Amino acid sequence: MNWRRAGLVGACDESANREINRMRLRLIALLAATVFGAIASNAQDPKIPATEKPEALLLIIADQHSAYERTAQFVALVDQLKADHPGLPLAILLDGDTFEYGNVIARRSAGAIEFAMFGALARRAPTVLNLGNHEPEFYDLSDTVRRIGNTGVKVIGNIVDRSSGRPFAPASIQLKLGPATATIVGLATDHLSTYRVAVRSSLGLANPISWAKQNFPALLGHASLSIVMSHAGLNADREILPLAPDGTLFAGAHDHLRFVHRMSRGVYVHSGSWNEFLSLAWLYRDSAGRPVWKVEQRAIPMDAVTDPELTEVINTIRLKYLTPEDSAIVAQSPRPMSPPEAARFVTHLLATSAGVDAAFIGNTTFGAGLFAGPIRRIDFDACVRFDGAVYTAEVDGSRLETLMANANQEVGTAFEKQRGEYLVSDGPKTIVPAKRYRIATNDWGARNSANYFGLPVLEWRELSGPKLKARILYGLSAPKIEMQR
Repeated sequence: MNWRRAGLVGACDESANREINRMRLRLIALLAATVFGAIASNAQDPKIPATEKPEALLLIIADQHSAYERTAQFVALVDQLKADHPGLPLAILLDGDTFEYGNVIARRSAGAIEFAMFGALARRAPTVLNLGNHEPEFYDLSDTVRRIGNTGVKVIGNIVDRSSGRPFAPASIQLKLGPATATIVGLATDHLSTYRVAVRSSLGLANPISWAKQNFPALLGHASLSIVMSHAGLNADREILPLAPDGTLFAGAHDHLRFVHRMSRGVYVHSGSWNEFLSLAWLYRDSAGRPVWKVEQRAIPMDAVTDPELTEVINTIRLKYLTPEDSAIVAQSPRPMSPPEAARFVTHLLATSAGVDAAFIGNTTFGAGLFAGPIRRIDFDACVRFDGAVYTAEVDGSRLETLMANANQEVGTAFEKQRGEYLVSDGPKTIVPAKRYRIATNDWGARNSANYFGLPVLEWRELSGPKLKARILYGLSAPKIEMQR
């Protein structure tokens, strides 16, 4: 049940036209999923006997970030898959960043909906959570691990308590999957700046590449079935992948990417973000009896069937913590936009507002898409997750061409060209190599200039005037603004 349609928050009732736009946006997502599924299915697979049936099914999701519009739908999809495959061993893998501090409902309720989701999942199937950088959003990490464990979910990760030297959770776990026993290993990002400020001093973060080199032989060297859950990001994973045994199911996260990359009998998968997609990893055996993984990715539409119990929990908590300020209309969107479309449009508005030739914003600044028409404060904050000052710099055309070529990496980008966290860009169609261009970014991009913009490090200058969100809201208040570059 949709909480808005049910009239639980009268001030937020949707018009018929807005509901039509919602349906259009969902259709776009479903079509994209269909196309991507067709592309993924064309990958070269190892030979599996035609009579072979799957031995187990693992459900993988990551970077949920308190996306409550699809949480109850996700749980209902688990029920559907169990019903469709009775007797098939099934487990659920949550690859970090389930919580989102920027979501006011999550923050005010201290993640109450997530904890309800954990319990619902654990009652349905063995569930394992790998610690990401957003897990300690509302409690310190030891308390977070304890609270999640109390729901029945098993927690893994390689983060150490600096005060004691002891791990907050085991780095690996054994999981029974029918006749096989899987060894599941969890890794986290070592980028301290991505964790909440209040908990940073307590965290002992290992370089994930070095950690894997040191620990994979003992943890996975004799495993009959290997599963890696990494929240280290694509760039680190590229160096970790060769360290895993052939036939490993390697689940990546942190960068909000979505793809399936086959590796002989194993597979490397990123499952997207914001509860939009669920990865289904099927365990087969080849003619020699060795494990082979096949992965498909399934969209989770907002209008899909929901779990009634969790829906009631979500509605109750929303009613309790949603304020009139959260529901206030702050802008207008000229058209419905998927998350990638919204990100590019927002970046265009930044370029226009800053008066520059091109603008760049890191992809993880963005979350949900936008619907046509009125935008509430809570919806806008779900789209543009972080605020901050705006900075400008100058580059020559050659460097701008390189930056533009490496930006906007979306579904369908070749694996070899994927760069992990990437820049969403808006810039000129024609670039003169010798010409100088002014570019803009947000404070996160400027602070991490070497990572996002390469070397030599650019000389950024803070732009006076409004911060990022205020500039975007002003642009969204003028619905006739369209991308013209």
